Amino acid sequence: MFKFVLNDAASYVRSNVREFSLNALRLLPQLPQLSPYDVNLVLRENEFVYNFPVDGVIRSYETNQLGSNWPCEDSRTEASFLHRNGFICGIFDGHAGAACGQVVSKRLLRYVSAATLPRQVLREQMKQGADSQSFLKCHNDNVDFVSMIKPMYEASFLKYVNQLLETPQRDVSSELVNAFLQLDEEISQEALTSNDVRTMNVALSGAVACLVHIEGLQMHVASTGDCGAVLGVLDPQTQQWHSKKLNIEHNADNMSEVRRILAEHPKEEHETVIRNGRLLSQLAPLRAFGDFRYKWSQEIMQQKVLPMFGVQAMAPNYYTPPYLTARPDVQQHELGPNDKFLVIASDGLWDFLPPSEVVSLVGEHINSKKILEPMRLPEGDTTLQEISQQLAERKAGLTRKPVDQNAATHLIRHALGGTDYGIEHSKISYYLTLPRDAVRLYRDDITITVIYFNSEHIAKLHSDVDQTEVTAPVA
Repeated sequence: MFKFVLNDAASYVRSNVREFSLNALRLLPQLPQLSPYDVNLVLRENEFVYNFPVDGVIRSYETNQLGSNWPCEDSRTEASFLHRNGFICGIFDGHAGAACGQVVSKRLLRYVSAATLPRQVLREQMKQGADSQSFLKCHNDNVDFVSMIKPMYEASFLKYVNQLLETPQRDVSSELVNAFLQLDEEISQEALTSNDVRTMNVALSGAVACLVHIEGLQMHVASTGDCGAVLGVLDPQTQQWHSKKLNIEHNADNMSEVRRILAEHPKEEHETVIRNGRLLSQLAPLRAFGDFRYKWSQEIMQQKVLPMFGVQAMAPNYYTPPYLTARPDVQQHELGPNDKFLVIASDGLWDFLPPSEVVSLVGEHINSKKILEPMRLPEGDTTLQEISQQLAERKAGLTRKPVDQNAATHLIRHALGGTDYGIEHSKISYYLTLPRDAVRLYRDDITITVIYFNSEHIAKLHSDVDQTEVTAPVA
């Protein structure tokens, strides 16, 4: 249980040293120097790319992950809906261990897919014997739950679906909120009733989450904690990139979130409920899955937790729980032709790069990748001068050729090695060779997914909607 305190301490120290200079890095004890080849192997180890086979609002997505913790506490999941057109993905940043993040990453998307499916379709599928894996096609999922836990999770899912079938369909935002809260409640009940140390580990570790649900032109971003989502928008007139944040972090920098928590507890606790920017002096995110040692009653803590983990499991000044919730904030956005991509990432990226720079880097990466595409001559008559000019432009563009074809890797490389003068290889090498017991003081796990939108298809959908409105009969 001391791991809870140690993880929080590491996060606190890291937040105060994340902007150290390259000169400060060189003051560290001499570390082995990685070659560019070795750096590429490390950075690209967890890359994944998926190109969608049918014409839709999403062309493709690219994702990558670079761990700092061992094992990595971040998780990621991406999937297509099976009974309708749509896409869902999420990034989950665990803390106090990887258990909660891993479990939530696999279960939450299944809960959301069932909740947002039309009730009649859901009812028909359940009559045909559907289970939790019947509603999604996961694209990058190589692990499964252990056999002893799987039936319990399946029973919880079926219980949730039965509850859905007994309630009217709500809007997507409401269904997302309900799915988050219901899964968190199931994690609690499973830990309290199973007498299994594994379910207790899931409940006492924690995870923040950022989930993206896309169906047609409607995109919903549900966020609990301090992961981030930013939209890359291209101005068609100036060809300049603009960033649009689609979530607000739940931490002590968010004053409305601080006021919310203070309002939920007596005035006598206002000096202790958030101290040093942390919930009960310990937890940085102010909303999260799991972390039930900040949610359970004192009685449950005394009966279930302290006998297993000792008195250090009880947070200081723990008087009026719950102090924490998994309730997400949900932002809805209608996709337009100028929306080119979405980046979602754990805070390991945002520790290094602000949203505006992330959008600029991905935008530049998109433009640079065009150099790698085969040259196409214009249709019709073409002069030698025009061909010569096109070749000259491609030759000049080779100087901007990206090192990485995967935009998520491109962002990780710039996060670790970016300087005012470009990428500094030795800086990346230092970050990648720090000892395991020290690396968390300098960087967190970094997980990134970049979703590319199909502007032509989005424009066509808008045109079809406009045409329908024009031709609609007048009552």
